[in-house]
Amino acid sequence: MIARKRIYCEPRAISFARLLLACEIVCESLADFSRKSRLFVCWVCTSCFGINSSPAPKMLTKQKLRSSLELLKRYEWLLNAYVMDFYVDDHWSKLPDSWQHHLESIPIERFEALLYISDSEAAPNTTSIVWPLELLALRGALRNLCIARTEENQPKESFPCPLLHHHKLKHLFMKRVKPKKQHEITRMAEICALSCRTTPVDFVVDFGAGVGHLARILGYGFGIQVCCFEMQAELNQQAVAIDMKLESIASKLTEASGYKRPVHLTQRLESNTQPAQFIAGIRDTLQLASDDFRFGIIGLHPCGNLGATLMRTFLGCSQAKFLNFVGCCYQKMSTPATHPGAEVHGYPLSSFLQSKPDTDTQLSYEAREISCHAMEVYRDRLQAGQYDHLKIHSFRAAAERIIVQQFPHLRHCALRNVKHAPGMSFDEWSGL
Repeated sequence: MIARKRIYCEPRAISFARLLLACEIVCESLADFSRKSRLFVCWVCTSCFGINSSPAPKMLTKQKLRSSLELLKRYEWLLNAYVMDFYVDDHWSKLPDSWQHHLESIPIERFEALLYISDSEAAPNTTSIVWPLELLALRGALRNLCIARTEENQPKESFPCPLLHHHKLKHLFMKRVKPKKQHEITRMAEICALSCRTTPVDFVVDFGAGVGHLARILGYGFGIQVCCFEMQAELNQQAVAIDMKLESIASKLTEASGYKRPVHLTQRLESNTQPAQFIAGIRDTLQLASDDFRFGIIGLHPCGNLGATLMRTFLGCSQAKFLNFVGCCYQKMSTPATHPGAEVHGYPLSSFLQSKPDTDTQLSYEAREISCHAMEVYRDRLQAGQYDHLKIHSFRAAAERIIVQQFPHLRHCALRNVKHAPGMSFDEWSGL
């Protein structure tokens, strides 16, 4: 009997670093196939690499990792070029002479063409532009190695939540949530509902649940029992208050039934938490009679090491039947270089990379941070001619040079956000 498990991971490789991190997730899930008698249906593998979850693709994934590491090493100088230090470290002078010669003469509106990774995308015609050959070769290498940015095997069924569109209830589901986050929460809820339908479980555990936006949609919208793990007690208090208000208003406006109120726990999953310890905690908290239960693990933006910890928990608990998560804050991951005495690290995660020397696999803080940024944002700004919105990065770099000259101990300090306005000068920006 093969126990069936499914992993859903974020299928968007934004940079060299994210490419390596995403490949590593694939490598770890496939490697576990040979360690346990379980089948992994990894959506990163099937929809992005175009491969199936059998032992054979391990070799393909490992080759991608090797090639990615080679590319990382060759362009480490570029990967570690912090945009904030553009003037402080004179990044322009570090570009090869041929790059400088060609790039300084190319109109800014043409640069968006470099940011089209997939051949399926309708990139603008730049046949009249002479790009540096090495830069074109680099883009070609990225196209071969990058994980696809769109799913090829999207779910055939949709799982809409009617309460989300109720004119008097929808604001409670998305109170103080920005449009981008609303989309992410709604999409993740649909994926979790699909997972629960195809891989039945008794409940799901939402790690880093915050004030419970995702759990609320799953519990009240889809009737899925959710156990929320959140380390901040005040967020759990806010979550319970919103739950109660939603129930009160819903009882007056609808005849909805079958909903499941989320359970909010003020707990933290540590990197060294053992699977048996975690299972015992869940059993006692939910007052379950035995360990004979099935659950799914979900997490929308688990920060830093938490994503790696969720994977280890998933692999260590036979009761866990699927894992849906979208990581963030990769720069906060611990590494052998940053935490040499730690028993486990956020990166590298797979035994394949752990077997290699640290000097061959190390990712700098800058590399891990840039992997958090979406390339499409910059491409879309260029495409729309919104250059002023990108100029803000130059302002911040100019401010950094002044800070380093006058107050060197404040280098890379956080500054208050300034609301950007088109046509704003550096003097206006710095004076706000």
